[in-house]
Amino acid sequence: MGTSVFNWLSEWLASERNQYWALQWSGWAGYTLLTFIGGFFWVENHWLYSGYIAVATASGIAISEGMRRGFQRLWDKPPAQRLLGTLGVIILGAVMWAAIKYGGNLWLYGKESDEHPLVMAVYWFSYSFLIYMTWTALYYGIKYYQASLLQQEKALRAESIAHQSQLKMLRYQLNPHFLFNTLNAISTLILDQDGKTANSMVTRLSQFLRHSLDNDPMQKVTLAKEVEALMLYLDIEKVRFADRLQVSVDLDGDAPHALVPSLLLQPIVENAIKYGISQREWGGEITIKARVFAGELLLEISDNGPGVPEAELAQLGKGSGVGIRNTCERLQALYGEEQKTRFCNRPQGGLAVHLRIPFERD
Repeated sequence: MGTSVFNWLSEWLASERNQYWALQWSGWAGYTLLTFIGGFFWVENHWLYSGYIAVATASGIAISEGMRRGFQRLWDKPPAQRLLGTLGVIILGAVMWAAIKYGGNLWLYGKESDEHPLVMAVYWFSYSFLIYMTWTALYYGIKYYQASLLQQEKALRAESIAHQSQLKMLRYQLNPHFLFNTLNAISTLILDQDGKTANSMVTRLSQFLRHSLDNDPMQKVTLAKEVEALMLYLDIEKVRFADRLQVSVDLDGDAPHALVPSLLLQPIVENAIKYGISQREWGGEITIKARVFAGELLLEISDNGPGVPEAELAQLGKGSGVGIRNTCERLQALYGEEQKTRFCNRPQGGLAVHLRIPFERD
């Protein structure tokens, strides 16, 4: 029962209008209670006093509602005009409320008073002005806070849209890059009059492109599915390299269930084939290893090619190569400082690419 009431109250307060009325009634209820307690012990006729408080509270609410409508009209005005207009609305509201309460006070206690009428008028106006100044400060404070939240929400939404657009742009750069290389290879096969191999390569290319187009570039996929997509690409490359290209995959523990950006591995493997395997007369092997450690997915993609000169290692991921640079930019856009890409030469020969990203399970 308590949970359902709490849920209903949370849903009801989700509306800005309901929030306003909750604060309006709460504030005026507090004013009524304090006023009643303040005069309870020295007022003789409690019924008349209660009636006076009820009239004062009801008129105070009604006038504050009129002020709110005035403030809404002033909200989009220039700052100076809004300031002067707000002050005028407060003064008008205070005069009206002071007149109502002063009249009620005369009705309640009679006209006998040692104070000059002007002094009494100033007293009642000052009291009413102070109450409405407080009410106005709270009103504008909450309204500015809500406007600030709205601006932050718009800024975050715009940033999210820009972020998604950037990721899509980076993702879609991969296919044209790969497509160009593959079509170039098919063209070479046709010129060499190897039609059977060229036809096989076109078939595998269509399968890979269908897989790419069927997947949302903003969605992450499991590492197991990413490896399946990579095998479609490698089937194309194996047509060119035949037995010269060997692939070894080792996914340990929970690694196959880890979520990774789609087409993460393909540009790295493509780079390994281009600069590693193709440079060796007898080809070589590409090894893909993955494991989960301390809440992170650790990936290693390596080859047994000639490697990279030490002076060039630091520039990998920042140079003109579309695939590797694209991968580094995607990881940076997705994970920020929570990711790490490292390139190093293997002691036994070849280049190893180490990727570290947060572990997310499907």
